[in-house]
Amino acid sequence: MVRHKKDNFSSRGKKYTQGPRSQGQIRNGASQPEPKVPFRAACWDFGHCDPKRCSGKRLVKLGFMRELHVGQKFPGVVISPNAKETLSPADKNLFEQYGAAVVECSWARVKEIPFSRIGGKCERLLPYLVAANSVNYGRPWRLNCVEALAACFSICGHHDWAEEVLAPFSYGEAFLEINSNLLKRYAACQDQEEIKKAEELWLEKLEREYAEKRGEDEAKGKDAWRGGNMNRRALEDSAAEEEDGEHGSSGEDKRNDTEEDGADDGEDKEEADPFDLGDDEEDEEHAAEMADIRRRVLQARPFTNPSLDDDKVKPQAIVRPAAAAHSSDIEDGSDNGEDDEFDNIIKATPMTDRMGIQARERLKGKYNASSTFPRNVI
Repeated sequence: MVRHKKDNFSSRGKKYTQGPRSQGQIRNGASQPEPKVPFRAACWDFGHCDPKRCSGKRLVKLGFMRELHVGQKFPGVVISPNAKETLSPADKNLFEQYGAAVVECSWARVKEIPFSRIGGKCERLLPYLVAANSVNYGRPWRLNCVEALAACFSICGHHDWAEEVLAPFSYGEAFLEINSNLLKRYAACQDQEEIKKAEELWLEKLEREYAEKRGEDEAKGKDAWRGGNMNRRALEDSAAEEEDGEHGSSGEDKRNDTEEDGADDGEDKEEADPFDLGDDEEDEEHAAEMADIRRRVLQARPFTNPSLDDDKVKPQAIVRPAAAAHSSDIEDGSDNGEDDEFDNIIKATPMTDRMGIQARERLKGKYNASSTFPRNVI
């Protein structure tokens, strides 16, 4: 079979007429266009967070943000905890041209981030803001990725972008509501110095309000810990009410009797302190009672040593068999006379010189015969 070029075949294989599927294409063939957002956002994801709670991964999946690899710099505004300068409306032009980038990592593992390999020329810190996410709710400066982007958008004059990026999250409206006054003040500033001044004024206001409220509570005696544990007091009152309800009319009679006794004693008598620990005599009596109870418990039958009954059959002692007498005349390893018959047979057999050892010894004796000569001098 001969293949021609018009059949869309070549030496390298078949040529595909259709290009690769787009990112928004679905299995059934229909294509869903990616959402077009007016802003540019990116992040460095280090995989510290839970994928189900990670706001950065969710923004990337929705198409609101793109992911950067380690070693890649970003030309726009970079929101980084390692920055030295604070974000201000003066960075608006650079932000609108290149966008903003954040670092997707855990606040507990910030020291593990290689800041020298990420970031850019315009790294900025965020001013005082309160987080509203489910992980760090109510904590200042503990914003996640989407909250940091929304704060950057709002400070740079694009509050509508902040609302759009926070729309997919349940805590988006709460974040804007909690920090509404702060974001308006920061957006009205011109440069970094005014941002820092507004931040200092806000922190001083919070400290002053806290000190005033604390002083009012102390003056009115509203400190919950001054009179003891309020939860403990409520439990004691409820227990007393339950006991009175169980006794019924007898409890009411007792209450009336105590009221009459108090009236007879006089109105000048001080009320008993419900948190009084009691006298030392009562403590000694209580300790004596506890010692008596402890002595009785130890003398009870389960704690006494069990006694052996005489009716029980005692186990019989097994006598060890006596060892056989060992004679010293018999050597160890000998047959003790058991193989005498075999020894007699061996002795009765004539010994033959199979190897020729005895013949060689006889020849050797002949050759070694010595001769003696007299020592006569001729």
